[in-house]
Amino acid sequence: MRMGYGRVVCLSAAMVLVMQFACGSVEADSANGRRIAERWCAECHVVAPGQRHASDAVPTFAQISGSGRFDEATLSAFLANPHHSRMPNLSLTRSEIADLVAYIRRQTH
Repeated sequence: MRMGYGRVVCLSAAMVLVMQFACGSVEADSANGRRIAERWCAECHVVAPGQRHASDAVPTFAQISGSGRFDEATLSAFLANPHHSRMPNLSLTRSEIADLVAYIRRQTH
């Protein structure tokens, strides 16, 4: 069965996007993720050991990382579209999301 040129282009573009998303965590910069977390997330979440002020109504980054409920893909999807939660939409780029996810995944109890 022959595919039209438009379908081939769309399929190729989709494959490139999937590969970039799947490989993004390899290139993620957790140090930048920490900077993003300290700037945007620390008002509500405990984002690092030793942090003194945060809300006790939301999980810490260590709890999120250790919960087993969020793998890299789930965290990335959630951060890309947090409209269904109490979190604000931070309008992070894909690379910022990858960096933040890499930082969150490094946190432990």
